[in-house]
Amino acid sequence: MRDSPVIRVLTVDDHPLFRIGVAALLASQPDMQLVGEGGNGREAIRQFRTHRPDVTLMDLQMPEMNGLEATIAIRAEFPDARIIVLTTYVGDVQVLRALQAGARAYLLKTLVDQELLETIRSVHSGRKALSAEASYQLAEHATDESLTPAEVEVLRLIAAGNANKQIADRLAVTEDTIKSRVKNILSKLGANDRTHAAIIGVKRGIIGTDD
Repeated sequence: MRDSPVIRVLTVDDHPLFRIGVAALLASQPDMQLVGEGGNGREAIRQFRTHRPDVTLMDLQMPEMNGLEATIAIRAEFPDARIIVLTTYVGDVQVLRALQAGARAYLLKTLVDQELLETIRSVHSGRKALSAEASYQLAEHATDESLTPAEVEVLRLIAAGNANKQIADRLAVTEDTIKSRVKNILSKLGANDRTHAAIIGVKRGIIGTDD
């Protein structure tokens, strides 16, 4: 398949209108062919097994199974899979997770057009690619101290609207422990308060959001 002059593409996104737009874009290219579509991560795996595409366009936030989980599963079964993450959402932690999962490129949906076509060709030829915004986010936070798993869980519960006592009860620890973790979170994220910390956490991809 790699030697074929036509690049066979699978697109996975839970927004039908976006898939239609990508299909129209690919149809305008003589060296590209859309071979399959999926609306969630489980469909992505099934479609990949069926079509063995040269390049897969993968959304991140999807129902049933997200794009990150699907990327990991596909790469585990097909190590040479070439996957481009295509999302509305950029944050340094999210970008890192995608690259660690085996994605070969990370693009924003706002850049869909010529840059997407160039990236498909680039990834098909064996190269990697990051959007300018993704590269900036990685560089911006390269030296930041990471939150521990326990702190990430506290941040997730803060974002869900829980008070310290509720979080302590939920995690079966003391309220003083939670206060200490919150203090660390604010310091590491450079946040002014709990709400600011939650906003930063979502923006950087430390905790999830809807795509």
